[in-house]
Amino acid sequence: MTRKVTDVTHLNDCRPANPWQRVTAALQTWRTRRHEHAPPSDDTESPAPEPVPGANTLWRMRTTVRDEPGSLAALCTALAEHRVDILSLQTHPLAEGTVDEFLLRAPGELPASAISTAVRSAGGTDTWIERADAHDLVDAPTRILGLAARTALDAAELPLALRQLLGRCTIRSQPAPADGGLASDGVPVEGALDDTVMRLRAPEGGVITVERPYLPFTPTEFARARALVELDSRLGPRVPHGRDVLSLAEGSDITVRRADTRDLEAARAMHERCSDRTLKLRYHGPVGDADRYLNHLLSPRFGRTLAVQTASGRLVGLGHLLWDGDETEVALIVEDAWQRRGIGGELLGRLVAMARDAGCTSVYAVTQASNTGMVAAMRGLGLPLDYQVEEGTLVITARLSESDAERVSSLGNASAP
Repeated sequence: MTRKVTDVTHLNDCRPANPWQRVTAALQTWRTRRHEHAPPSDDTESPAPEPVPGANTLWRMRTTVRDEPGSLAALCTALAEHRVDILSLQTHPLAEGTVDEFLLRAPGELPASAISTAVRSAGGTDTWIERADAHDLVDAPTRILGLAARTALDAAELPLALRQLLGRCTIRSQPAPADGGLASDGVPVEGALDDTVMRLRAPEGGVITVERPYLPFTPTEFARARALVELDSRLGPRVPHGRDVLSLAEGSDITVRRADTRDLEAARAMHERCSDRTLKLRYHGPVGDADRYLNHLLSPRFGRTLAVQTASGRLVGLGHLLWDGDETEVALIVEDAWQRRGIGGELLGRLVAMARDAGCTSVYAVTQASNTGMVAAMRGLGLPLDYQVEEGTLVITARLSESDAERVSSLGNASAP
């Protein structure tokens, strides 16, 4: 499940209604209290460490200039007067004027406010600036080609590619209606751009909504995002074909691999073999419409799924890494007869490693205090954990760092309950 139950997020339109009503209010209250993460609308300068003499700082900056000869030259001159070096420049033409996007290298002691003032004096308007890092040194064509290659190899990469392409933004997917029609919402086939919100038709008929309240999208960005979605649509369903064969403590061999909607029948059969208690712990109630629910969870549009198979090919476990707006949820279900053999911990460790590779800073699991297996698996990660309890619903958040996630990915069965 997802924490923001009352908004249109990736599970709203395909979950059974009644089982979730008990936790909706609690999770909404919890999320509202925790999330105050909207970026500032203008100067995004954050508290910086004490400047080191002679050191430089990288900045990303956008500003709108008049589309006339000399306007860009005046801007460059103003920056040069403050010893600011322009490392790269992209132009985003508008109906009136041009949005120029810069990667700047400035003296470490020069604050963002001074750069903004200099740009304003040279005729720049609607200036936005934030700190950059070494990853921004890759030129735009190279970065876009890399994102396209990642999307071509794995359908689950599309939301991540869009976020890396467009910067800090929230991406939500609305599935197509259950009757098989398209999710209209007034979105034309070519998509729609409205200042800080763009909506794109997903290949399977749903709608992908991208929001960036702190910085309006340009037509150039909209065209790039639409091209990525079109590439995804043309390539069709795809997941990496790698698989690992592992030996459990008692000697049984299992195979862990990526899964998608082509595994729907096997996943449904596994759910039918699960006890009511296992289903209730996973879904906080019975699954009344398993076909639609599992079709959603297995879709790479909303995240990544790992499947566990026995030597005979029977599917006995699923682990989901779900993109929840700008956050990431982990969820597990293991068939009763295969529980307490280390499968849950194996899946969880791999999901956390994938979350780290995707640039996530945390993952959360929504469960119940009585789900001792999931609680123990989260503790077995050895990561800093936050606990929130609201009306019987337990939300466990694991904070990730690169070194921690690399260590977790090597824990394997040892991290299982």
